[in-house]
Amino acid sequence: MSETSESNAFNWFTPGRFALLLALLIFATFPQVLLGLQTFVVRDYGFFAYPLAHFQQECFRHSQLPFWDPCNNCGVPFLAQWNTMPLYPPSVIYLLLPLTWSLSFFCLLHLWFAGFGMYCLARHWTGNGFAAAFAGVAFSFNGLSLNLLMWPSHIATLSWMPWVVLAVELAWREGGQKIILAALVSAMQMLAGGPEIILLTWLWLLALWIQQFIRGESPRGSMLWRFPLVVLLVMALTAAQLLPFLDLSAHSQRSVGYADTRWSMPGWGWMNFLVPMAHGSTRTEGVFFQFGQSWTSSYYLGVGALWLTLLALWTARERRVWLLGAVAVVALIFAFGENTFVYPALRKIIPQLSFVTYPVKYVTLVAFLVPLLAAFGLARLRNLECGDTSPLSKAPTRRRTPKFFNCVTFVGIILLTLIAGILFWTWRFPLPGDDIHATLFNGLSRTFFLVVTGGLLMLLTQEAGRGLRRLAPLLLIVVAWLDVFTHEPTQNPTVSPSVYELNLMRTKLAMDPQPELGGSRAMITPTAYLDFVQIALRDPTTNFVAKRAGYCANVNLLDAVPKVDGFFSLAPREGDDVNTLLYTTTNEFTPLEDFMGVSQIMASGQTLGWETRTNFLPLVTAGQKPVFLDDADTLRALTQPDFDGNKVVFLPPEAKPFVTVTNQTIARVLKSHFGIQSVDIEIVAESPSLVVVAQTWYHDWRAEVDGKPARLLRANHAFQAVAVPAGQHRVQLIYRDRAFETGAIISLVAMLACLICVMTASRLEPTKH
Repeated sequence: MSETSESNAFNWFTPGRFALLLALLIFATFPQVLLGLQTFVVRDYGFFAYPLAHFQQECFRHSQLPFWDPCNNCGVPFLAQWNTMPLYPPSVIYLLLPLTWSLSFFCLLHLWFAGFGMYCLARHWTGNGFAAAFAGVAFSFNGLSLNLLMWPSHIATLSWMPWVVLAVELAWREGGQKIILAALVSAMQMLAGGPEIILLTWLWLLALWIQQFIRGESPRGSMLWRFPLVVLLVMALTAAQLLPFLDLSAHSQRSVGYADTRWSMPGWGWMNFLVPMAHGSTRTEGVFFQFGQSWTSSYYLGVGALWLTLLALWTARERRVWLLGAVAVVALIFAFGENTFVYPALRKIIPQLSFVTYPVKYVTLVAFLVPLLAAFGLARLRNLECGDTSPLSKAPTRRRTPKFFNCVTFVGIILLTLIAGILFWTWRFPLPGDDIHATLFNGLSRTFFLVVTGGLLMLLTQEAGRGLRRLAPLLLIVVAWLDVFTHEPTQNPTVSPSVYELNLMRTKLAMDPQPELGGSRAMITPTAYLDFVQIALRDPTTNFVAKRAGYCANVNLLDAVPKVDGFFSLAPREGDDVNTLLYTTTNEFTPLEDFMGVSQIMASGQTLGWETRTNFLPLVTAGQKPVFLDDADTLRALTQPDFDGNKVVFLPPEAKPFVTVTNQTIARVLKSHFGIQSVDIEIVAESPSLVVVAQTWYHDWRAEVDGKPARLLRANHAFQAVAVPAGQHRVQLIYRDRAFETGAIISLVAMLACLICVMTASRLEPTKH
């Protein structure tokens, strides 16, 4: 083979060809999904992502922004959650197209976008299209990226990560319009709604900026203001989403001292980088999970990526490679969470680290950095072969050397020895629930891929002229894909789209009375709730349909059935207090359930059985006697058997100056109508009275009586009340998110400023003749 033809083989991976190759690999992995024959369903995709996307689609069809979800948690902020993606522009894909296909397509499109972004970043850093192509496939196809497909917001946020790093680095290096470009790209990631991934992205950028600032790779004076300017522009461009989120966070259950360090990577979790099915089981819908954490079904990166990463760390001399390796090691230590002394100690010093709820999430940064390190390792091997100059070093690299060949061999021997040691350990010291035979087969199959990868790497280090060597680059990438494709049982089982049929359970359950918005609610008992959380049937279709019949998590939205609980990251603090009261004990608080309008409750001891309750109150009542108690006393009073929400209402002491009512009064609710984010009530009262609404109190709700502003009171700790004078009146409750309104103005001004800067810069550019 001539040197020219061989060079063409290595340089075949142009952006367009890689984009097509990656699309083909994704299609080969999920053909049934892309063709619309089946859809994702497992875990949060079916119980969280899909129902919320449906709710958002319904709001879109009614020309409404989804500020409030009235069907879960007795009402809960929706837009302010952030991970619901209401302001993320690409969400229009699933808002306009049939949801059973478009939401899965949305996730897979971002998986492709992630890989292509990594290709562009790695190519920019290494100057090597082949190395960049390997990095792009390794980033799209690893256990963590595939796991994130069940969270549209997470896979979308991850997909922007390499683009943000590339754009922001160019901004602080070159300035000008690159600053605007970086701000716009970063704003897209911010609106995608994965807070932890966003945080990790900017922590990496900060580390990279500090390194380049110290080395003086760009004028330090310019770097000092360009990077902060990008940050400020991003915050301004996304203020419409950030301000509501920060407002909800300040008033939510996570506002003070919240920390959740469950689901750290187990102490032996490093084994799963080499033998992904070591110490775990497939009892959950056939999906493998480690013992000790259930956030991700895998973080396996592929033996080829690990081999090249270790090779880069051993042989490369660029400071950027050292920084990549150092940050990856720190992130891995943090992922171990409570299983090392490091993370707990640092969390005491830096409480903000608790922002990352499950420490295993730090492995996301490892999954981002390893493909880049692998690209440097592959570029190092290729440069030694070609005698090229590294784009990050002005010193020419040498041609292949026996020493480098020995490094490749030695790293392979280390990995092979580790796999053998892991298999021996898991065979000799299995954990309860281990499937030894599955682990052994899994380890042996990884050994096969290790040997094949090693053979291809050795082929790449040989002299030119061998025919197979021309195909080696493509074969190495395909083998890396196959390695991850086969490393576990499928992480994303698919089912028929019919499981998402709207109002399916309304017909099957035929509840009487049927819980309706503004009428009554359903309630899952604490025992049934625990069953839904802890039990997972092996067949994904049976599992989802069974839990849908119990309105688990947020699937009630597919039937438009209001219920007491829900599944959200954030909830108003007072509403969460009441839910905690209900779901941290098996005691029944019948009077409280009556007040909350519970007409259907999960029958005791029956997974799929519902019982009708006849003593529930309407969601709007009037005429109660006010009793002023602090929060602790109110919560205790709500659990007492003599509590009657039709006769008494508990108000906080600070509400006393605004209430003239002293006793129970004669008042009647003529009618009430609940919208998605409004309540319209007509009432007649013989004397000044209180109107009580069993809907979650949140400070963004506003009250009007006969069109005039009225004070909205916090009633029964977590609900709403309005004082009305004697006579017949119209009471309106309207949800108005002022944080969003303020943020939207800031975002529009920032967008306009960016547009003006781009237009001005374009006019000032010298005309080329």
